[in-house]
Amino acid sequence: MAKVTLKDVAAAAGAGAATVERALNGRGNVLPETAEKIFIAAKRLGYRAPLAGTRHGLVRIEVVLLRPETYFYSRLNRAFERIAALLDKDIQIQRTFAREDDPADFSRHIANPKTRRSALIVVAPDHPDVVGSIRHAAESGIPVVQIMTRPARELAYVGIDNEAAGRTAAFYMARMQAGTAGTFLALCHSGAYENHKARIRGFSDYLRHQANPSHRFVEVMFDEDDEMKTMELLTSAFARYPDIAGLYSAGGDNAAIATVLRRHRQRPVFWVGHELSDATRGYLKEGLMTIVLDQAPEVQARRAIDLTLKRLGLIDTDIDPEPVRFLTVTAESL
Repeated sequence: MAKVTLKDVAAAAGAGAATVERALNGRGNVLPETAEKIFIAAKRLGYRAPLAGTRHGLVRIEVVLLRPETYFYSRLNRAFERIAALLDKDIQIQRTFAREDDPADFSRHIANPKTRRSALIVVAPDHPDVVGSIRHAAESGIPVVQIMTRPARELAYVGIDNEAAGRTAAFYMARMQAGTAGTFLALCHSGAYENHKARIRGFSDYLRHQANPSHRFVEVMFDEDDEMKTMELLTSAFARYPDIAGLYSAGGDNAAIATVLRRHRQRPVFWVGHELSDATRGYLKEGLMTIVLDQAPEVQARRAIDLTLKRLGLIDTDIDPEPVRFLTVTAESL
């Protein structure tokens, strides 16, 4: 193969050779947008530039997450942090935490970031303003990848098949209690996230079409991951339904559920929830929780970054288009 030259990079980036030389050697006086194009062109062509020692973050991938205090998002954030440490120093992963309770502010940030971004990875609530803003970002020409939840169906998505997760919860709950009649309930954060709605759809569809008719799915309770609200809703449900046999928690407030179930140990409940953590490991061992469905956030983070780098033209690796496989965990598999 012919050796790639500065002129080749310049032609691919649409810049002058002198500009390319300054950008690749860290000599400054190059617009960030131009430097990004040059860096990507050089990577695509396999041009081996000398180490400049001064370049940093020419390509900035912004990752917009939620609630860093929660176990799942903390785990996802740490996964992105570990990946960032292994990337070329010219590629920066900027992690931002947005407010899920303020869609207007969330959408403003997507539309008007404080710093220039080359690509966007986002956990997006299913709100018209937010979805509109990520669609607009994609239309502006930057790669946009939705992670964990997919409110904009036409845009790229990395995450599990959430309807399949809900069906799996119903499958185990119904099949492992085939000889027992009873009421099934579900708890969910709210209708704010497409992934939660998909899980409930899958759970409901399986029970409606394939399960034992003696299993009645009677109610979905929205707790907004609020501990007191969860306890009130579930305590009230135990009073209304004396034959509760199964509970599916499609969201994440497992601690409050465990508190209520401990008060009703005389009534065994088949509990399926999400995310393997120290807490859910304990619930499994204690016998409160029956099955945990873990959505492997580390795999989601790695695949989201790889897909973004692929769409930026920085890697040629084939990215698996299939949903990330979630893990089914029981006390016996710990």
